[in-house]
Amino acid sequence: METDQIVIRLRNYALGEWVEGAGAGTPLYHAVTGDEVARASSEGLDFAAMAAYGRTVGGPSLRALTFHQRARILKALAQYLTARKDEFYRISAWTGATKGDTWIDVDGGIGTLFAYASRGRREFPDETYYVDGAPEALSKGGTFIGRHICVPMEGVAVQINAFNFPVWGMLEKLSTSFLAGVPSVVKPATVTSYLTESVARAIVESGLLPPGTLQLICGSAGDLLDHLAEQDSVAFTGSAATALTLRSNSAILHHNVRFNQEADSLNFSMLGPDAAPGSEEFDLFIREVTREMRVKAGQKCTAIRRTLVPEAMTDAVIAALRERLSKISIGDPSVEGVRMGPLVGKTQVKEVERSVEKLRQAAELVSGGHETLDVVGADPEQGAFYPTVLLYDDRPFERTEPHDVEAFGPVNTVMPYRTVDDAIALARLGKGSLVGSLFTAKDDTARQVALGTAAYHGRLMLVNRYSAKESTGHGSPMPHLVHGGPGRAGGGEEMGGVRGVLHYMQRTAIQGSPQTVTSVTREWSRGADQLRDLVHPFRKHFEELVIGETYITHRRTITEADVVAFAGLSGDFFYAHMDDVAARESIFEKRVAHGYFVLSAAAGLFVDPAPGPVLANYGLEGLRFVKPVYIGDTIQVRLTCKQKTAKEDREGQIPQGVVHWDVEVTNQDDEPVAVYTILTLVRRR
Repeated sequence: METDQIVIRLRNYALGEWVEGAGAGTPLYHAVTGDEVARASSEGLDFAAMAAYGRTVGGPSLRALTFHQRARILKALAQYLTARKDEFYRISAWTGATKGDTWIDVDGGIGTLFAYASRGRREFPDETYYVDGAPEALSKGGTFIGRHICVPMEGVAVQINAFNFPVWGMLEKLSTSFLAGVPSVVKPATVTSYLTESVARAIVESGLLPPGTLQLICGSAGDLLDHLAEQDSVAFTGSAATALTLRSNSAILHHNVRFNQEADSLNFSMLGPDAAPGSEEFDLFIREVTREMRVKAGQKCTAIRRTLVPEAMTDAVIAALRERLSKISIGDPSVEGVRMGPLVGKTQVKEVERSVEKLRQAAELVSGGHETLDVVGADPEQGAFYPTVLLYDDRPFERTEPHDVEAFGPVNTVMPYRTVDDAIALARLGKGSLVGSLFTAKDDTARQVALGTAAYHGRLMLVNRYSAKESTGHGSPMPHLVHGGPGRAGGGEEMGGVRGVLHYMQRTAIQGSPQTVTSVTREWSRGADQLRDLVHPFRKHFEELVIGETYITHRRTITEADVVAFAGLSGDFFYAHMDDVAARESIFEKRVAHGYFVLSAAAGLFVDPAPGPVLANYGLEGLRFVKPVYIGDTIQVRLTCKQKTAKEDREGQIPQGVVHWDVEVTNQDDEPVAVYTILTLVRRR
């Protein structure tokens, strides 16, 4: 492989400037050739000033933006980085990554930016805060209520990432903290920080992020943690030993700094007792275990470390894995046909070797090992190459090493089990993992394993022939779902949609009168003021509508003809609507109107039929039928403007916003019979 001859001097991005660290710096090497490619140093950085700069410059500028504004920036940033991918791919090759490995890291990271850009616009309001949950009644008369709001923490988010995902690690944390409104100080693992720096440089060059939003440390974090306070947070990915050192920092302990830990773990994959050799599930299992050993050369916190198989299938599993592993060509990823590159560096090779030596005390080598290492297109002595290693522990309940020792490379241990309960017990011996997977065609087995192992795992992938084609794989965390796990895995969570954003926010309970709480949240709560106007609300443009604006309809008496006609139109001839005798013997005691007829009749009462600013019905949420409506009852509707969200302008589209209306349908005794929220698209001026 050809490499750049110039050794790059990495720079840190601090206080709004690119700064070169003092001293000789730490040499960083090409994983394939062993050549020095960069030097990293953070010596001379004022870490206290960096933290203060994030709080005083980055924080206020971010908090001034709404979720939607931040989301649009994330989308633009994702598009900008996408256009620069070729540059990142070139540098990623220095880490020993194949193109497939780089796709996971680079495209996966950019994809997470896109995902949170979308969620920010769809699941968060166009506000600087987030209202969490419905109002809580705290008094009998309804004059004292409570709500929860989430506001950005007014500190910095220190994000310490592992070496295996220099891009994804940064972007998956940055996407959530940025959307939350909190500035980030990013500290990548030094050994691959040259790739992180290249992406961070592109982010800064884009000019999209407000000043102080992002700072980067290439090298040691020095005394940064000593300067953290109660509004700051730390998100760490890496080894449990390093995490323990970091979270024991006196400032973190003294100020109760939020500390989210995602640590390497002994993840399992289980072959179900029904998935015999020759079945589709057996083949899928063998393919997935092999892939998890090969991808990123096994350097993934989610990689399969423990493979659990029915005792009677052990020989077949080992034989199938041995065959597939023998076909993996290891070498320079730029050479055609090479499917697995080296480890990230010689230091990591030594770490894996030490771990394998410990594992060999409890397990025998059944495939791979140094004598099988045949490097393609590179010098095995110069690069950080390591062979696949498959071990077998025939007494997994008696030997603890496979449940305690993780070799962070292409290393896996096969363990037999007799019953599903035994397999569950083995899965739990990992003492907490990021992910487990099960390959079975039996849904009852999937249920048994899921409920038996969920308390010990952050994610479970249940695979059969029907889901496999579109499955994202055992080792692929998704922004939609939480990434983390209990116990050994660190006890933290990242991503998970809205959850990942709320990690960087303070949830605060607000108590007061409905009107006061409405004023704070800008979301109408029942009991707050209801503003009346002679102009029908459906005649008003988005900007003209006021939170709390209320329309009370005229009344309508429900007749037997209504019920019969609706049954004919809908095809709903349920006995409670149509059969006098059966209805008398039911919980209703007499015939009732269809619930959906009540909704339709309510719409007929509050809709203004003429063309106007209301463009369309956008949806319905939280519907509850709280009391039956009988033939002869008279209904009335209260329609109140509850919440407004302007939609992003798009070329060729009418400017519009979404209006949430609180709807209450009452009977002649003023008792609620149906409550819900409807959403309408309303034209903006």
